[in-house]
Amino acid sequence: MQVTSTVIYEDGKMEVGITTSLTPAKTESTSLRTTVPMSIVKQFNLTSRDKLSWKLKVEDGKLVIIVHPIKNKQ
Repeated sequence: MQVTSTVIYEDGKMEVGITTSLTPAKTESTSLRTTVPMSIVKQFNLTSRDKLSWKLKVEDGKLVIIVHPIKNKQ
């Protein structure tokens, strides 16, 4: 499975077509993990131990995923 996203920066620039691959999170788990693309890390100034909140909704028959960064306060 591949994920494609659009990133819009504060200066109005837009980046389209980021693709990541999903891999098993653990050997005997059905969970999957992926790498957060560097453009998203930079856009939200993400660091290790920050969290991402995922909200899912359907609009016009398409799945829309809204990711909200939650900064680690330590």
